[in-house]
Amino acid sequence: MRALVVFCHPSSNSFTAAVRGVVMARLATRGAEVREHDLYARGFDPVLSASALAGYLDEATNRSGVAQEVDDLIWCDTLIFIYPTWWYGLPALLKGWLDRVLLPGVAFKVPRDPEKPIRPGLTGITRLGVFTTCGAGWWLTRWVGAPGRRTLLRGLRVLCAPRCRTGFATLYKIESSSADRRARHLARTGRTLDRLLR
Repeated sequence: MRALVVFCHPSSNSFTAAVRGVVMARLATRGAEVREHDLYARGFDPVLSASALAGYLDEATNRSGVAQEVDDLIWCDTLIFIYPTWWYGLPALLKGWLDRVLLPGVAFKVPRDPEKPIRPGLTGITRLGVFTTCGAGWWLTRWVGAPGRRTLLRGLRVLCAPRCRTGFATLYKIESSSADRRARHLARTGRTLDRLLR
């Protein structure tokens, strides 16, 4: 098993970091090869510049500046995202990672014939895990449409690796959660990952 863990939180003392700890420990127990992209720690630049956008469709050169991220994405068979849900969606830094790394020729294949559909490119990914926290409750998040979850578990999956298995766990109302509720969520995170990895 080759796992790429994309972690996005500015604080190493956050509950999101505790979720990462559970995920990394479970992967180690399974003997997985793991590569981690801690986006804040790496100082990842999320901005898709004008020059990068101009060369976006040029598969021969569009990996410039993100070659290591792309190599790790192609290398993995298990892709895991760990992040806080802010304003119902992905943190800007994580959204920028998607913009810059999930490139044509990598994540998807753009057809030359406009009548043909875009084809998935990351068919080697067999597992996709999403572990997040939300300030809002379940009902409000669902009413808004849970855009972060939909971006990764629907949008990314259907465009990149449509046949992969998925796992999802979130702790709603994190700011008002008790220590007991957080501990139970960490246990649920472990169980969700175990099901994903089996």
